[in-house]
Amino acid sequence: MAEIPKVLSIAGTDPTGGAGIHADLKTFQEVGAYGMAVITSVVAQNTVGVKDVWHMENEAILKQLEAVLEDIRPQAVKTGMIALPSMIESITDRLERENLPIIVDPVMVATSGDSLMDKETTELMINRLLPIAEVVTPNMEEAEKLTGVNVSTIKEAEKAARLLVDEMGAGAAVVKGGHAKDTAIDVLYYKKEFIHLTADRFDTKHTHGTGCTFSAAIAANRAKGIPVIKSCELAKEFITKAISHPLNIGHGSGPVNHWGRFLEK
Repeated sequence: MAEIPKVLSIAGTDPTGGAGIHADLKTFQEVGAYGMAVITSVVAQNTVGVKDVWHMENEAILKQLEAVLEDIRPQAVKTGMIALPSMIESITDRLERENLPIIVDPVMVATSGDSLMDKETTELMINRLLPIAEVVTPNMEEAEKLTGVNVSTIKEAEKAARLLVDEMGAGAAVVKGGHAKDTAIDVLYYKKEFIHLTADRFDTKHTHGTGCTFSAAIAANRAKGIPVIKSCELAKEFITKAISHPLNIGHGSGPVNHWGRFLEK
């Protein structure tokens, strides 16, 4: 029997199931990998907004992480919400000892618009976490915060992606174009080349968890041994189908549909 692909998410929670670890685990399962999770923060949020946040102690985070690594070692890791500087330091210190593909989703702002990361944490993400990332997946706003480059066009997205890799140390960068006004084009920069991941835009407010789901799909594909570019292309297809078949639940920005690919068939 072939080894079962295993993937770990290190992120915050979403009790309504649309984002964070809850979305990651759904995505891992749908993509065909065994999912595991280390909780960094417990977030009281829903499709309308973030109500409150409780951060885990570093010791609790590291003991969760160690419990996974010593027993069911993943083939890939995805990081999401890491809200405090001390968390980034501790998690990075531990992951640096592992030779694993690390997909970094720099979760800075929730879909609802609520800020999830302060300036000091952002700086540590740049200096510690990005250099160990195989792929980093910021949206346009997050790319601006990380690089200082205004990102509103494809050319600007390419400039930001190049900076994230060539100057800031990530292995690859996908600057997501979901917030742009026309076609949803994500700019992938990898090994000195640009690749545009293109999809139709859909008129829906149900986009809660898009970033989490996209990066989780990349991580699951990498755990399966799929190369970086193909992993990103397949993740783009997965999230496009999840957005194009909305569940139409929630009073705000509702969750994407992780069953979307089955409805497509």
